[in-house]
Amino acid sequence: MMFGRTPVRQVGENELDPLSRDTWPATMAPVRQLLDDGLALGRATVFVGENGSGKSTLVEAIALAYGLNAEGGSTGAMHQSRPTESGLHSSLQVTRNAGASKYGYFLRAETMHGFFSYLEDNPSVGRPDLKFHRMSHGESFLSLIVDRFRGGGLWVLDEPESALSFSGCLSLLSVLGQLLDDGDSQVILSTHSPLLASLKGADIYEVGEWGLRHQAWEDLELVHNWKSFMDAPQRFLRHL
Repeated sequence: MMFGRTPVRQVGENELDPLSRDTWPATMAPVRQLLDDGLALGRATVFVGENGSGKSTLVEAIALAYGLNAEGGSTGAMHQSRPTESGLHSSLQVTRNAGASKYGYFLRAETMHGFFSYLEDNPSVGRPDLKFHRMSHGESFLSLIVDRFRGGGLWVLDEPESALSFSGCLSLLSVLGQLLDDGDSQVILSTHSPLLASLKGADIYEVGEWGLRHQAWEDLELVHNWKSFMDAPQRFLRHL
């Protein structure tokens, strides 16, 4: 039996329900690597990579394997519109730390509009006075995080920068940093934002055709590209 303050120690393949490596999404190198080798999860894990690289597929599957709702929310959320998730979660085994919190929350940018409607129609937890559709997308996203991300738990976010401005990303980093400081929280994040990728203390994985590559923030291709663009935007734009 393993003890720790964070909810999840490791994620890997469920030997009772293995996934054929010839079946999508195991045909993607990052997914295959996760199934073959497993992945130890520290207090914060960040996945970065191009569209279609597999980072959201990984984050979604880990969230579902933990017991979170596919379209957002906690383990108790029942919102569902049109299922689009892969079946990868059924082939994953989440190794939990005994005695750690079993609570968690999953937020994904692409399903937030419908999820806000679900929350307003079912105001059973948190602040029932929050009217998400009366706020801007970024304001509603941050309000939800502040309201629901409390105490220990697993906090999973898929490309949250889609809803946030530069200052909104800074606010999110502040909230996540405070949660991590208490030692009982764990964050899994996928992002295109070099700002969010700088989450303090995070293990960063560059996701691509090579699989999962552990990288320092300053060595990320994402960071290099943004620095190059900001230094000389016209050098990029004239090639469009």
